[in-house]
Amino acid sequence: MLPPDVGTFAAWLLLAGALVSGAFTANVFRPIRRSQWLVVPSSLLSMLAAELAVYHLLWQAAAAGGLVALGALSVTAGQIGLGIAAASWLGLAVLLLRGRRARAPIMASLTELTGVPTQFSIPWWRLANPFSLRFDRSRVIRNVEYARVAGRRLRLDIHLPPQPGTLRPAIMQIHGGGWVVGDKREQGVPLLRHLSDRGFVGFNVNYRLSPGATFPDHLVDIKRAIAWVRAHADEYGVDPRFIAVTGGSAGGHLASLAALTADQPRFQPGFEDADTRVAAAVPLYAIYDLTDRSHRQAPGFHARLLEPLVIKAFFAEEPEKFVDASPSSHINADAPPFFVIHGETDTMAPLDDAREFVASLREVSRSPVLFAVVAGGQHSFDVFLSPRSIPVIEGVGLFLAHLHAARAGDEAVAERSVEPADP
Repeated sequence: MLPPDVGTFAAWLLLAGALVSGAFTANVFRPIRRSQWLVVPSSLLSMLAAELAVYHLLWQAAAAGGLVALGALSVTAGQIGLGIAAASWLGLAVLLLRGRRARAPIMASLTELTGVPTQFSIPWWRLANPFSLRFDRSRVIRNVEYARVAGRRLRLDIHLPPQPGTLRPAIMQIHGGGWVVGDKREQGVPLLRHLSDRGFVGFNVNYRLSPGATFPDHLVDIKRAIAWVRAHADEYGVDPRFIAVTGGSAGGHLASLAALTADQPRFQPGFEDADTRVAAAVPLYAIYDLTDRSHRQAPGFHARLLEPLVIKAFFAEEPEKFVDASPSSHINADAPPFFVIHGETDTMAPLDDAREFVASLREVSRSPVLFAVVAGGQHSFDVFLSPRSIPVIEGVGLFLAHLHAARAGDEAVAERSVEPADP
């Protein structure tokens, strides 16, 4: 028989825990959007709850069960706490169901590209460990220097396929972090692991960060990396004609800009003649309009980030700098294939801006432009293996594999067409 004070303590602990976990779950459905101090933590916590919903459900149920065993329900506070906890569990269950809807828009986009129904089977067992992000160390070459700029050594990591080979497609991952933080070891790891397992050579790139760097320094570094990969293609078995770029958030912004400004000398100081074309771009939850003419950006985006740290100019005085830094300003007919992916509930990068970017690009580009809205996806939804990130990773792999195969097929046809006829 437990003493009464143990039950009382357990009841109040259950109530306190239920309030915290309930707020945690509620934040996913109604994240804070208009507070410059809370929008970032709210977005991060929302992503953690949504992408790890099954684990939050398990630990909350286990904790509540333990407190109930200690007599929490003998006190009204404990009964109220259990009711709030049950509501939180229901919300987490809804999040799990919403996550399963992420597959449909990815498959629809791929069907649009290939012209045939696209199906892929999600290995749901991979969700057992959402943090399974390690590579076989024997297949990773760390901290390869690709440039020296302004007293800095710029480095990248190379992720090799299981088997040696030649003329393999390459994927360059560009990390996010608002152009001021982030590292190549932290982001894009699930995608790189998936693609390298399937024959791609992956390059995870660091670049100069603000406030030390001023735009377009970040873009210039990415172009240096593209030129470096192409120059060292033979060394790593890369097809120099197929280097794709991807990234999330600021990384998606830079991937888009790199794809849309290929071979532009003003973004290639000192290496103006280098070939910086890319075969495809896959931006995730990126920002495409840094002018924010539609007033959709998160509070403080201009005043606390872009103006003082990244672009280092006042928009009211030098708007042309913000225009030039916007992928939407560089849309052109020669853009490579794009697969734009964005979360449905993103509070950091406006979904409507992504829609407008895709619509504008489709109007002029001669290449395919795919667009998928990930159901229930918050900013950075692909950090972990989750019901949302797994179909996105699978879909990106199929998209790039299709483009590479199509290019190889076109080149084979072209070679046969110029072969001399038999005498």
